[in-house]
Amino acid sequence: MYESYWGLKEKPFENTPDPRYVYFSLQHQEALSRLLYVVREKKSAALLTGEYGSGKTLLSRVLLQELQKESQYQTVFVFNPRLSSLEFIKEIVYQLESSKGSYSNKIELFHALHKILLSNRDYGRHSVVIIDEAQSIIDSNIFEELRLLLNFQLDNLFLLTIILIGQPELTERVITLPQLRQRIAVRFHLRALGEEDTKKYIQHRLDIAGAKQPIFDEEAYREIYLSSFGIPRQINNICDLALLAGFGNRLDRIKKDTIEQVSDDLEGFLPGSKDGVEKLDKQ
Repeated sequence: MYESYWGLKEKPFENTPDPRYVYFSLQHQEALSRLLYVVREKKSAALLTGEYGSGKTLLSRVLLQELQKESQYQTVFVFNPRLSSLEFIKEIVYQLESSKGSYSNKIELFHALHKILLSNRDYGRHSVVIIDEAQSIIDSNIFEELRLLLNFQLDNLFLLTIILIGQPELTERVITLPQLRQRIAVRFHLRALGEEDTKKYIQHRLDIAGAKQPIFDEEAYREIYLSSFGIPRQINNICDLALLAGFGNRLDRIKKDTIEQVSDDLEGFLPGSKDGVEKLDKQ
């Protein structure tokens, strides 16, 4: 709707996990490096947490894209873990198995899974299970299944790597499960972006969308940071609405007052407060 007005090829602030738009702040680079390390070194498991909208899902798509470039990995991606423990194992076997079998009970499923993992190992492939929104797991037995899956080993080699991705409460759940917690080889927590990274994040997405000239002024960047609390999803919401407002008012540049206006429109949907961010800045 507003793309041609601002000289853009496409909307730059869609809240979809498009790997083209990933902005690698130092912490996002570190998170991806740790996840790739766990997989490539065939470690047991990794835990990636972050606040709602911090970029976890997008980072998981980048990880999946990286692994798909390399033929030595077979990856399962569970994006809806609100399953029973039996359904959970079935989903993993279903995604890994080329010829879809029919299994009547969990014992048969585990035998089939073990056979698949050994076959992958024999063909030089490593099996990876990525579970997004893992804090949404409602069947606590799934965590026990995860622990059991990590018992699939050969000598000192894990036959699969599990990556758990979720909001901070996921860490609290894992902490209460020492047998699973001890199998987490790497963990990382994504925090909100700082003010400078917020500006770079916005500029990066505009560049990908084809922007040829500045659209936001300096005070606008500051106001976006304060209003969004540095959370990428909220930055997207504010910037998208600001571009729409700027188009509707035939502005040549997005300024602070436009950001204040759209932030007021989004009041109640944005986390934290400006005072809260300013306090964080001083810590």
